[in-house]
Amino acid sequence: MELTERQARIVEIVKKSSPITGEQIAAKLDLTRATLRPDLTILTMAGVLDARPRVGYFYRGKAELSPFAEKLRQLRVGDFKSMAAVVKENASVYEAIVGMFTQNVGSLSVVDEDRVLLGMVSRKDLLKAALGKTDIQQVPIGVIMTRMPNIIMTAADEPVLDAAKKLVQHQVDSLPVVEEFIDENGASQFEVVGRFTKTNVAKLFVEIAKM
Repeated sequence: MELTERQARIVEIVKKSSPITGEQIAAKLDLTRATLRPDLTILTMAGVLDARPRVGYFYRGKAELSPFAEKLRQLRVGDFKSMAAVVKENASVYEAIVGMFTQNVGSLSVVDEDRVLLGMVSRKDLLKAALGKTDIQQVPIGVIMTRMPNIIMTAADEPVLDAAKKLVQHQVDSLPVVEEFIDENGASQFEVVGRFTKTNVAKLFVEIAKM
């Protein structure tokens, strides 16, 4: 497993000072506990660290996947993805707000007529637009969306564990599930075929617990 610079520093701290709490690790790095939570989750899921309630974190000595994480690596996103939640690029901000609440989702993939991914829009994006002085019934969603290539995606054949890590590391609530293809100009494009969310991960935990 390849660690980020901050994750490597966390591992060194735990090696020297275990057992150590998340709050103590955060204090040593001059960061908040919330900032470190994604890194600690990833390191624990990957088996680098072990976490014990009311005790703290321990270094496991090797970066082997736990049985639970190994099971997640065997499962594929395509088997657990939800239906895509999309909005057309020419839709207004108002239409996107209605679509988000109608579909009961936290984000929407912005697509063209062929369902090619162009961007993403979140509740926060729509809230900012609604609180501003713009006419949300006139402003196209494309004006406020996060555009490609700054979109975190997953694919149907990606291991569930890797997709879950993306959700945690990038602090997003969902990932568009895409199929890559080459267009007539020889450029890579991505068709939206579903979405993978934190809710999907929670349901997976329940299913694995039943096995």
